[in-house]
Amino acid sequence: MHEYPITERIIEISKKHGEESGASKIETICLVVGDQSGFIAESIQMYFDIIAEGTICEGARLIIKPIKSQLKCDACGAFFHREPFSFKCPHCGGDASPTDIGKEFYIESITVETED
Repeated sequence: MHEYPITERIIEISKKHGEESGASKIETICLVVGDQSGFIAESIQMYFDIIAEGTICEGARLIIKPIKSQLKCDACGAFFHREPFSFKCPHCGGDASPTDIGKEFYIESITVETED
């Protein structure tokens, strides 16, 4: 349910960008969504289709780039995707710590259509 307000904000930002660019339509919005961001991509897409109706974002293609979370080995410094129930490094067997990789959530780009 918390995807609704964030999707509203994505549309607000996109509309503002479109207006500042003199756009007649938003063509694509590219989001980066980490799997540890707390947001569900499918819910954002569902809300986007509903909230965008009647705006310059209606019909825009929402591209969502997923980012898998990674751990960093405390011993060898390698980054890796965690195996279930394990914090062991697959390279050296050392213990690993969480990183911020996978917590991303931002608009990467907005493509607009202008009338010429």
